[in-house]
Amino acid sequence: MFKNALVSVSDKTGLKDFLAPLVKKGLRVVSTGGTAKYLKENAIPVIEVSEQTGFPEVMDGRVRTLHPKIHMSLLARLENSQDMALMQDYKIEPFDLVIGNLYPFEEYKNKNLSDRELTEYIDIGGPALLRAAAKNYEQITVICDPLDYKKILEGGTTLELRKELAAKLFFHISSYDAMIARQFSADILRENEISFGTEVIQSLRYGENPQQRALWLKGREVSYGLHHAKILQGKALSYNNLLDIDNAADLCFKFQNPCCVAVKHNNPCGVAIGKNLLEATQRALKADPVSVFGGIVALNQNVTIEIAKELSKIFLECIVAPSYSSEALNLFLTKKNLRILEYDPSYHKREYELRTISGGYLLQSSDQVCSVWNSDWKIYGEKPSEEIKKDLLFAWQVCASLKSNAIAIVENELSLGLGMGQVSRIDSVHQAIQRMNQYHKGIQRPVLASDAFFPFSDSIEVIAQHNIFWVIQPGGSIKDEEVIAAAKRLGVNLVLTGVRHFRH
Repeated sequence: MFKNALVSVSDKTGLKDFLAPLVKKGLRVVSTGGTAKYLKENAIPVIEVSEQTGFPEVMDGRVRTLHPKIHMSLLARLENSQDMALMQDYKIEPFDLVIGNLYPFEEYKNKNLSDRELTEYIDIGGPALLRAAAKNYEQITVICDPLDYKKILEGGTTLELRKELAAKLFFHISSYDAMIARQFSADILRENEISFGTEVIQSLRYGENPQQRALWLKGREVSYGLHHAKILQGKALSYNNLLDIDNAADLCFKFQNPCCVAVKHNNPCGVAIGKNLLEATQRALKADPVSVFGGIVALNQNVTIEIAKELSKIFLECIVAPSYSSEALNLFLTKKNLRILEYDPSYHKREYELRTISGGYLLQSSDQVCSVWNSDWKIYGEKPSEEIKKDLLFAWQVCASLKSNAIAIVENELSLGLGMGQVSRIDSVHQAIQRMNQYHKGIQRPVLASDAFFPFSDSIEVIAQHNIFWVIQPGGSIKDEEVIAAAKRLGVNLVLTGVRHFRH
């Protein structure tokens, strides 16, 4: 099948099993340092690179394959008589198989090394030889992923497959370079050129709708993320599941006290803090008992059998939590399609947000919402009590997780009515109030948060009509004086933060 191979890998998974049958059929293997040592230990004959080049590996292995007698064998064109005559003059043969993957830079960048130490794990010769092989894909099969060994052993190689493997290789190198660039960039939002290194975690059945194709990708340069979650049971995660899980976890894990967050269509529909997680769960599920059906629930502490019983009373798509008791997991097994994820909050982080537009991308730093009372916030009306402050802060966090225009009404750290995604702010106010009145009676002192300023006083008038007398909002409207005057007249106390939290 193959006659002459160049092998230089960091990931040796499956390598000897792939090469052994090819060597038996006459494959000649040229290899470098650690890879050559590994192959010899596994009874695979190897020719050292230095034997082919006539030049030793030098500079502690920094220079190994960067030599004309390697790159001539990679770039020679079989149909070009001058190329082949040159090869004959130097008594070398073209390679038809190249196997390589790069120094595991991502592994070492998480070991608190200095920048100087980390540069030793930037691969130079590897990308050069792999690029050369991929450029010559018409005659060279280049493999950078051990998962491709099986298909070649079983089906051989074709021009179409070689082209596919070459494309995969260029993606591999591009991702690798992007990861290194990100590592050494102080602030990518200030760079003139930006690229992102990614790896495919898995193909998804479809995207938001069945006619849309979708992939789940991870950032190659990051050590955190949802891909660290363990899927303990249930159907494969969908595109929409992943969006909802991420939003639910992002809000839930912001709270230190026992918290439960229910999300539907990428918006929270029930959020609660409790004295314990069972109470938080019971409260969150009752916050909007209609919308929570078919939703996703995130919890920030261990799920016990009592909590599992509450969650099992309704149909849910997915539950995500840091841990589960064995009794809880056994109960969930009775719901075979329910997805159960174990996700350590320490792995959850949002550094940047990237979105596509026609012909390009939009990149921004992630929004940071103040979680403690800020003495710089302007208060118009009474000074809030500690309990009111707690609810205002809770409402502020919840509101920032909703699609704008966003309104959150809460009491005692429980969401009572949430309005979002409307084209006017007063529509969101009406939506939130309608939900509050529908599901919650006997409300004593609700508070309301708005993700952006009120452009007119009409929302304040509606809010006051429904006995809501505490509002937190950014301010900043040209009508602020009119809004503040209406609030004073109606007895509504305002807290202006000066910072908005749109979520488009």
